[in-house]
Amino acid sequence: MIVKGEKFLKLLIVDDDALIRESLSILLGLDDDIEVVGTASNGQEAYESCKSLRPDIVLMDVRMPVMDGVLGTKLIKETFKEIKVVILTTFKDDEYIKEALKNGAEGYILKNQTSDSIVDSLKAVTKGNMVFEKNVAEAISGLIRDDNKKSPKDYDLTDREVDILKLIGGGMSNKEIAQNLYLGEGTIRNYITNLLEKLQLRDRTQLAIFYLKNF
Repeated sequence: MIVKGEKFLKLLIVDDDALIRESLSILLGLDDDIEVVGTASNGQEAYESCKSLRPDIVLMDVRMPVMDGVLGTKLIKETFKEIKVVILTTFKDDEYIKEALKNGAEGYILKNQTSDSIVDSLKAVTKGNMVFEKNVAEAISGLIRDDNKKSPKDYDLTDREVDILKLIGGGMSNKEIAQNLYLGEGTIRNYITNLLEKLQLRDRTQLAIFYLKNF
């Protein structure tokens, strides 16, 4: 249970620009639900900070010295599966988008957003959603789509499983999917577990990428 006045989202901010780190820390920390537990200047520092700080979300820049955000994301997601990573950058770079998603990032947003918009994205991720800035989202399907698409029958998927995959690909949480399909959240979790086993995938991020790539 969350005690009144207690922050429920612990955030680690990673950027090689000290001014940006400090500005984000102040602006995002103004929200009643967010506690900025630390900052780091590159992916390696972020990984080390996760060991002691155990943030809920890492807000990760991409282009940084020593270790970039893509590799930093990979290390964090391999070691701390419960920690979510949202890429925040000025660069709408195709390769970075693909690699960040492959490494398990839950979102990819751009720095030209308002602080309120960034806060909303972070809170959406804590609820199980994936978040993508509009222009990034439009680019994703083109980046990872397979020209040799297969049909659901090729994967032995039912119509209901395809419906759930589509909603996961749209960034919906289990609760939102359940409401959309008029099913219980427990039923949705069971479907997702079955989909992961059937498709031999690791998590819902990979399910979303699978849907965008194939359907």
